[in-house]
Amino acid sequence: MIRVNGKDRILEEGTTLLALLEQEGWQTGRIAVEKNGEIIPKRQYGDTILHSGDVLEVVGFVGGG
Repeated sequence: MIRVNGKDRILEEGTTLLALLEQEGWQTGRIAVEKNGEIIPKRQYGDTILHSGDVLEVVGFVGGG
């Protein structure tokens, strides 16, 4: 089980950060992701394997005026 923005989630072992973001409908060009207190560079989303106990914070950027 991992925690995403304060909510517990059950994931298959070996799920990547990119796969989770795509499942959740996040547009990766307009977000920042923190995993266990560390910002993950966008280029590493597909290589970042999620493990039980991980804590993610996903923040979306909104423009407007």
